[in-house]
Amino acid sequence: MKKVFIAAMALGLSYGGFAKGKESKIEFVEYDLPNGLHVILQEDHSTPIVAVTVLYHVGSKNEDPQRTGFAHFFEHLLFEGSENIERGEYFKLVQNNGGSLNANTSFDRTFYYEILPSNQLELGLWLESERMLHAKIDQEGVETQRGVVKEELKQRNENTPYGSILNEVYAHAFVEHPYRWTPGGSPEYINQAKMEEFLDFYATFYVPNNATLSIAGDINVEETKKLIDKYFSTIPKGTKEIPRPTIVEPIKTAEVRDTVYDNIQLPAVVQGYHIPAQGTPDYYAASMLSTLLSQGESSRLQKNVKDEKEEAVFVGSFMIPSEDPGLALMFGIANMGVAPEQLEKSINAEVEKVRKELITEEELTKLKNQTASDFVSANGRVAGLAENLANYHVYFGDANLVNTEIDRYMKVTREDIQRVANKYFTPENRVVLYYLPKAQQK
Repeated sequence: MKKVFIAAMALGLSYGGFAKGKESKIEFVEYDLPNGLHVILQEDHSTPIVAVTVLYHVGSKNEDPQRTGFAHFFEHLLFEGSENIERGEYFKLVQNNGGSLNANTSFDRTFYYEILPSNQLELGLWLESERMLHAKIDQEGVETQRGVVKEELKQRNENTPYGSILNEVYAHAFVEHPYRWTPGGSPEYINQAKMEEFLDFYATFYVPNNATLSIAGDINVEETKKLIDKYFSTIPKGTKEIPRPTIVEPIKTAEVRDTVYDNIQLPAVVQGYHIPAQGTPDYYAASMLSTLLSQGESSRLQKNVKDEKEEAVFVGSFMIPSEDPGLALMFGIANMGVAPEQLEKSINAEVEKVRKELITEEELTKLKNQTASDFVSANGRVAGLAENLANYHVYFGDANLVNTEIDRYMKVTREDIQRVANKYFTPENRVVLYYLPKAQQK
C-alpha cells in the first residue's frame, strides 16, 4: 500500500480567523463494546460519503527483532480475503460500489479505511468485521504476499533514488529501541516465518481490544450503533497478552556519521535529531521549529540555502510523529558542483541561527497561522477526521484533542523554539549521513 510520510499545506488562514471559527466544534460520540472495541462516531451530512476506519495498535515497534516486517506484511495479507470474501474481492466490492480503500503501517499502528457513498456504510462495516474475525491466513495468501512485499521493498529501497534514507537514518540513530528498524522490515524474516507465527500474530494484535473503529461522515449515529452491534459485538475479545515495548533509547552523547553509496547522480545530506514523543510540550515547539526551517517558499532553508545560495535542488526539514521519542529529519540534495560538506555547513548555519537568536514576532505569527491552517485542513475530509479521532484516542487517550490540540501549538513562544533548538538540535544528538553516487565508492 502507498505510504504517505509527509503531508503539509498552507491555506493562508489567520489564527485570528481560526479562533473565531472554533465555535464549530467537532462533535462525536465514543463508547466501548464489551469485547473491548473502542468506537468513535462523527456525524456530518455536508457530503453523502462516509469513512469507515479501523486502527490496530500494532506497528513495527511491536515486532520480534528476528521477525521485522510482520506489521507491514499483515497490512497486505489482510486484503487477501476471509471465510466469506473470496481472494482478491476486497477491492472489487468497494470499487464496484463507488468507493475506495487502502491501508498504511507505521512504527506504532496499522490503519485500514474505506471511503464509501453513505448508503454503503454497512458494506464497510461488514468488510472490516470480516478482516477482524475471519481473515484468510493460509499458505497461498502468505506466498502471494511474500512476493508482493519483497517487490515493493525492492522498488522503494533499491530502485528509488534516496529510497533507503529512512532505513539508514533510523538504523544509525537507534541502538536499543525498536525504532531502529522501519515498518518495511526484512523480507528475509518474512521468508523464514512459519504459518503458526502468522496465525499467532493475527490472534495477538488483530483483536477488538486492540482496535479502534472510527467512522465519520454522512451517518445517523443511532442507526450506526445498531449496525456496529450487528457486525462487531460477537467478535471474541483477544486472550493473548499484547506486547508493548518499554525500552528507552539511551541519551546520545556523540554525533553519528556515515556514508551511504546509492544509485544517485547528486549527493545528499541527511540529518536525524532525536526529539521527544508526540504530545509532549517540547514536541510542539520542535514541530514549529521544523516548520520555520522548511515549510513554504519563505522558510529559512528554502530561502537561504536553496534560493539565495543555490546550494541545493531540494532542502527540507520535517517531523515524523511517533508514540515514543523519535526523530526530526533534515534532508538536502546538493546542487550540481556543490560538495555535501558545503551543503551541510549551510544547513547547520540555519539551525545555529535559531539556537543563538530569537525568531521574530512576525515569524512566530506566521508559524501559528501555518499551524492553524494545517490543523483545519487535516480535519477537512471525512477520512482525515476519522483517522485523527482514532489517533488521538490511541496515542493520547483523548479523542477531543481533535478540537483542542491546536491550543498546545498556540502556547509555544519564541523562547520555547530557541530552547528546544538548544536542547535537541545539537551535534551530539544527531545522525549525519552523506548519500554519494556509487561511482564515488572506492
